[in-house]
Amino acid sequence: MSLFTSWLPTLLIILSLLSLSVVFPQRKSTKHPPGPPQLPIIGNLHQLNNLFHRSFWQLSEKYGPLMYLKLGSLPSLVISSAKLASDVLKTQDLDFCNRPLFVSYKKLSYNFLDIVSTPYGEYYRDMRKIFNNELLSVKRVLSFRFIREDEVAGMISSISRSASSSTPVNLTELMFALTSTIISRAAFGKSYREGEKTNFHGCFEEAQALLTSFFYADYIPWLGWIDVLTGQWARLEKSFQDMDAFYEKLIEEHLDPRRVKQEQEDLVDVLIRVQKDLHLTRNHIKALLMDIFIAGTDTSAATVVWAMTELMKKPKVMKKVQDEIRRIIGNKGMVEEDDLYQLDYFKLVVKETFRMHPAAPTLVPRETTRQCKLDGYDIPPKTLVFVNALAIGQELESWKNPREFLPERFTDSTIDYKGQNFQFIPFGAGRRICPGMHFGAVTVEITLANLLYSFNWELPSGMNKKDIDMSELPGITVHKKSPLLLVPIKYINSMNGKTKEQRISSSDI
Repeated sequence: MSLFTSWLPTLLIILSLLSLSVVFPQRKSTKHPPGPPQLPIIGNLHQLNNLFHRSFWQLSEKYGPLMYLKLGSLPSLVISSAKLASDVLKTQDLDFCNRPLFVSYKKLSYNFLDIVSTPYGEYYRDMRKIFNNELLSVKRVLSFRFIREDEVAGMISSISRSASSSTPVNLTELMFALTSTIISRAAFGKSYREGEKTNFHGCFEEAQALLTSFFYADYIPWLGWIDVLTGQWARLEKSFQDMDAFYEKLIEEHLDPRRVKQEQEDLVDVLIRVQKDLHLTRNHIKALLMDIFIAGTDTSAATVVWAMTELMKKPKVMKKVQDEIRRIIGNKGMVEEDDLYQLDYFKLVVKETFRMHPAAPTLVPRETTRQCKLDGYDIPPKTLVFVNALAIGQELESWKNPREFLPERFTDSTIDYKGQNFQFIPFGAGRRICPGMHFGAVTVEITLANLLYSFNWELPSGMNKKDIDMSELPGITVHKKSPLLLVPIKYINSMNGKTKEQRISSSDI
């Protein structure tokens, strides 16, 4: 996760004007974990780039898996080992289960009425019950199967048109469009596709950007006035007003007695139905909708793109997983969700993608609820805590050849991503584990399986696998920096069971 944009030049000017160029030693009154020296005012902010998880990983290799930083005025911990993650997310979960009160989250969540950013307590437990029992229960997620399969079928049809002319497709754009449409149909009962007369996508992209933007008020409160001068506060207020208007229109549409109700309840219907019994206001509904869309769209899209990227770099793995899918699915024409349970090697590919590319590599930051000790060190209350799931997923003590994409490592292994194995926590663990884990995982699986079943894939002319850019973009969800452009080749399965591959003409579509 990256919270900073272009803060450093301004801070350096302030430091220069104040003539503060000495390094402040850490206080000796408490026993902090090891960490790098700090500068006045900014602490260790100057040592972090926009890719927090990478900066944390590099520093942890020098200072250890339990590292102490000062981010501005905020005491902070970085956890980079499975053992320590188990302590933080399980053994001492109650000490580490709060959330920091960042200003962007406060504004966009209607003063922390959502589930992701709300402080731990009775309200959080009530909201968690709503998610588990009503919004994202296993039964509810299964009820949206027809939406996922319908949208994936439409995507495959669209890609087939590009295959007819051997035109590269932008999988990055396609995956975002697909997952946002799946989420919007499940949550809102309608699609918001690119090109339609709506600013839906722009609104959410701006909100996502603000949730990762640096605000002086968060880290150096007495410099919070700079956020006003730079326009950050105005930008946040405009985003909030745009999102609020969108939610209002959506709720009013659902309350309209003339509205033709769908056979299947969407998530707005569910929230309106339980509103009185659970004493929810409109602001509660809006905050929960923010979580569902912002957390649900980017993560699944990014994961599918990273999986396809890794498979393009590993042709033998690509062939092995495609052979399995095509052998089991045969002539059905599409992978359905009931088929996913038969795809053993495919499941290993998905796990390996989660391990190497957790969508939120430092998870959502936590905050300590009280004074406590961790591994013999003193941890004060209101300490910011980052659990680096990326570093943990590639820890040498837990994984052999951890920087290699090797799905076979999960063969005959009971290690799973559901929060019980702390060397593998792409969705987190403990009280604050991601409530949308099941929805996200099945969306990734049904999308990726059909991409692999329906097409063979080539790199654009002139490229080879060594040219694939693996660099990342900063954000809550870490995307591939450059779009993934691939040429689809339609796969044809003949009726006698033998397979053949050919480029199809436009008359075949």
